[in-house]
Amino acid sequence: METIHTVGRRKTSVARLFMKEGTGQITINGRSFEDYFPLESHRVDILKPFSVTDTMGKFDLKVNVTGGGVSGQAGAIRLAIARALLEVDPEYRAQLKPEKLLTRDPRMVERKKYGRPKARKKFQFSKR
Repeated sequence: METIHTVGRRKTSVARLFMKEGTGQITINGRSFEDYFPLESHRVDILKPFSVTDTMGKFDLKVNVTGGGVSGQAGAIRLAIARALLEVDPEYRAQLKPEKLLTRDPRMVERKKYGRPKARKKFQFSKR
C-alpha cells in the first residue's frame, strides 16, 4: 500500500495527513502523539475513526497541522483520518457516516462588526 494523503479542516486549523500501513505510530509536527496532545480527551477524539472501524494500530500517521488552537487541530486531524480510511476501504463509510466523522464542522468565529465592542455585544444603551 502506498502513502495516502488527505486534508482535514476545523475552525482555522488545517491538518495534512500521510497514512501508510504500519504499527500504529503517530507523529504530529515532528513530535509524538502523547507529547503534542497531553489531554486524554483530545487523544480519544482523534482516534475515534480507528476505534469505530476497528483498525487501531494498523497504520502509521505523519501529520502536519497548522492554525487554530488545540481543539480545532484535534478536530482537523480526526476528519483527515476518517477521509484517509475511506480511501483505504470505501466500505468504512457505513460505519463512519452515522458517527458524523465525515462531516466538516462549519462553525467559525463570527467577525466583529463596526460600532460594537464584539461580534454581537453592544455598548450600553442610555435612554437619557
